[in-house]
Amino acid sequence: MASHDAAMPGIALNRFGLGARPSEPPPAASKDWLFAQFDQYDARPGPWRAQPPSGRIIGEYVPRQRELRTTSQDAQPAAREALRKAQRQRYLDAIDMRTLSALEARAPFVERLVHFWSNHFAISADNPAVSMLAGSFEADAIRPHVLGRFEDMLLAVERHPAMLLFLNQNTSMGPNSKVAARNARRNPGQQRGLNENLAREIMELHTLGVRSGYSQADVTELARALTGWSVAGMGAPDTAKPGVALNEDTGYAFHADRHEPGSRKIMGRRYDQAGQRQAAAVLQDLARSPATARHVATKLARHFAGDNPPPAMVERLARAYLDHDGELVPVYRALVESPEAWRPEAAKFKTPWEWMISSLRGLGRTDLHGLRMPALMQQLGQPLWRPGSPAGYDDIAASWAAPDALMRRVELAGRLASQAETGIDARRLAPQLLPGTLSEATATALGRAESGTTAMALLLVSPDFLRR
Repeated sequence: MASHDAAMPGIALNRFGLGARPSEPPPAASKDWLFAQFDQYDARPGPWRAQPPSGRIIGEYVPRQRELRTTSQDAQPAAREALRKAQRQRYLDAIDMRTLSALEARAPFVERLVHFWSNHFAISADNPAVSMLAGSFEADAIRPHVLGRFEDMLLAVERHPAMLLFLNQNTSMGPNSKVAARNARRNPGQQRGLNENLAREIMELHTLGVRSGYSQADVTELARALTGWSVAGMGAPDTAKPGVALNEDTGYAFHADRHEPGSRKIMGRRYDQAGQRQAAAVLQDLARSPATARHVATKLARHFAGDNPPPAMVERLARAYLDHDGELVPVYRALVESPEAWRPEAAKFKTPWEWMISSLRGLGRTDLHGLRMPALMQQLGQPLWRPGSPAGYDDIAASWAAPDALMRRVELAGRLASQAETGIDARRLAPQLLPGTLSEATATALGRAESGTTAMALLLVSPDFLRR
């Protein structure tokens, strides 16, 4: 096992970053290299500049969706298929943007944090309407706030159309709202009402965490406070209003006539605010809760220090969160300063996304020529923005290290190695990609490989490279 000091550059590049690149020397001062990235991070780097804001996507989608209602039955299948293709293309383009951003990242530590938060606030692109918004969700709700305050990111996430549509918040209305009363008069047997999906996931997954003291009554009250939060032009089918103004930037809309009137009592605190300010006030308090600090700290410690988060490290990160009112940079600084995150032994098994990006970076790739990332990630078992659950993808080895999953990596490693530039020598490359962490066993195996291509494939699936 490498010594602590010798392993630090490799840990900085691979555990904190997205993987080393052969064109860049290892950092001379690992912690300083990580801290400097807070100033180098670009929330809208080149690959993401083609991503339109969510409001514009919604503004293009809503009229086409309405046109379908007046399209003849004979023409509807073709019109629906054209709309689905357009939604699918938005999703595919966003995958390319995310991948290129990771390959080119000048601040790979912060880029990793973007991916961390995007999975923390998971959406699922299995819904076509959500799929077209997946890229804008990361670009508009996560990237601008990754170095800011947690409560600002929380508010941006919960108001983003992708989250609202994913959790069906656009169909929710207060039982005593004006719209509910009007619907009851028109269609007494078809009343729509409260949807608790968003409220439940906010408390259970996004902020407080499970077993943190809230009750089902608190979830219901938060759901009532959230009524009216919706997507511009995409309300519940019987209350959609063609005249709703579109917000070009966000696509978020508040429908006062769907909001449940009255004050709310949530976790012992009373909220008398009117309209959309009521739920915003609740989110602010949830973001500042010690339970949220501990939940966030636990997930960060698990991501950087191991599947079983060290309790002392969790406490340290939670204290930094609370002491700085949810400012995230001080939490990240406490993370980098935590000795548990710098243990020489490989702490984490790479997820398919982490492995794929680190492989491409290690091979010096800065383009996607010949790569179909959506298909590759599907093959590896981690299709982007499609975890199938609001909980996101697991961040533990047991979910990714099964024999069949490893075989898929072995197969893909062979393909990547065969496509590598001529002249790349895995034996020389290995110390560059794994400075201070390359084991003697891996170095020996590379030296005995029958060919350069075989050696490269072996490097990509070696225990040293599969872990970070």
